[in-house]
Amino acid sequence: MTNTLRHYEDSTFIPAPPSELFTYVDDHRNFSSHMNKSSWMMGGGAMKTEVDEGKGQKIDSHIRLSGKVFGINLFLDEVVTKHEPPRLKAWQTTGPLRLLVIGHYKMGLETKSQNKGSSLKVFIDYELPESNMRWLGYLLGGMYAKWCVQQMIKGSRDHFATKNKNYE
Repeated sequence: MTNTLRHYEDSTFIPAPPSELFTYVDDHRNFSSHMNKSSWMMGGGAMKTEVDEGKGQKIDSHIRLSGKVFGINLFLDEVVTKHEPPRLKAWQTTGPLRLLVIGHYKMGLETKSQNKGSSLKVFIDYELPESNMRWLGYLLGGMYAKWCVQQMIKGSRDHFATKNKNYE
């Protein structure tokens, strides 16, 4: 990462024990599922998530996303840099990537036991794109980072709201 990092984070309460919550968010099919669905933020497109034999659940494991957004082919490769179940996980982009409104980034999550459930914190530290689309990063990068983090939190919250209505 070479240019100035920008940061966004958010957190929420989840009615589940940290071990159960971590198992859910540690699976990128769950945690990044918002990228796999067509939405206005994805310009009507969607990304496909692929994981290596480590399933994105151990250090040095890779998670690759590819697809189209606004009709433009996008690609990124993430590598897991921290994996401490049921507490911490972090990953970052590696190698060449093709994104529109953000450049290379680091993301992570933290779970903590809290009051008959868990707190879930998700963060992203990102660069602006280095391409000729840098102006788009200035304009939309913050909004996209916020949307992405909040989608991860919302997906987790929604999953456990229906699954653990009676968790005590």
